[in-house]
Amino acid sequence: MYLTTLPDHTQPGFDEQAHFNNFSRQNIIFNAAVYKSHCDEHIGCLSLKTVRSGEEWYKINGIPIAVRPQHFLILNNDQPYGSHIDTAERVKSLSVFFQKDFAGAVYYDMLHSEQHLLDHYPEAGPVPEFYQTLHLMNPDLQLQLRQLINELDTHGYRKNRVDEHLALLLQTLITHQHTHFLRTHAVNAVKHSTRQEIYKRICTVRDILHSSYSEQLELEQLGRMAALSVPQLIRQFRAVFQCTPHQYLTRIRLQQAMCLLANTDHPVQDITWMCGFENASAFGRIFRQWQNKSPFAYRKEQHQN
Repeated sequence: MYLTTLPDHTQPGFDEQAHFNNFSRQNIIFNAAVYKSHCDEHIGCLSLKTVRSGEEWYKINGIPIAVRPQHFLILNNDQPYGSHIDTAERVKSLSVFFQKDFAGAVYYDMLHSEQHLLDHYPEAGPVPEFYQTLHLMNPDLQLQLRQLINELDTHGYRKNRVDEHLALLLQTLITHQHTHFLRTHAVNAVKHSTRQEIYKRICTVRDILHSSYSEQLELEQLGRMAALSVPQLIRQFRAVFQCTPHQYLTRIRLQQAMCLLANTDHPVQDITWMCGFENASAFGRIFRQWQNKSPFAYRKEQHQN
């Protein structure tokens, strides 16, 4: 099923049960451009969430996470979550929902040898589970999503052709997940289960930093949200990401500032507070340390290219 509008859950007579039943029967793709959308609670199947412009906010286990271009979020099967869009500019939201049996079949195929698959045809395995954290969009995944949307916009929804795209897309996501399993080895803990849990909590902190980089975030607040003490948070975050939470946040702010300097005409003073820096002087000093040039020189250089 391919839909170019998001459902209005607040509309009188909206049939929630019928809507949610669709996700158990088929793969569904939402590709919509909207100003406002709101869903307090949804329990869906395995799904990929991203935006091609703007931002969409999700709430998972009480933690607000912003999905913006160049990032995506994967939600596991039966994961409760809420979502909302409320912006002055239209948000291009893209969600891909993988039907349970379809996802299980793709995962089973990747887990077993060709001989095993021949001897046990047809069988499906469990639905794959992912770390529910923000992921960086890589070129292969960007290309696959563009090809999927182009297929749908050009030829309409043709189940067999769309399922081919979705099988390859899910294979890419499962392969990408392996990089997170490797990262868990950087966590300072003996038991594998402990490393996994700490990694999930560290990723929660990283997601908060990405989502709320313009706010003044305190270590104590971050620790409470991830259920980690401040010393443990700093130590494990540095082990996994090779920098402290403050250094990571500064990097996010600088990257956002570079984007605004290159692509907008916002005054540097406005960019300073939009990106969470204390004042223009501090912003200029940090920017020069990172880029060996002032924000003004960087903007001039980018506009000349």
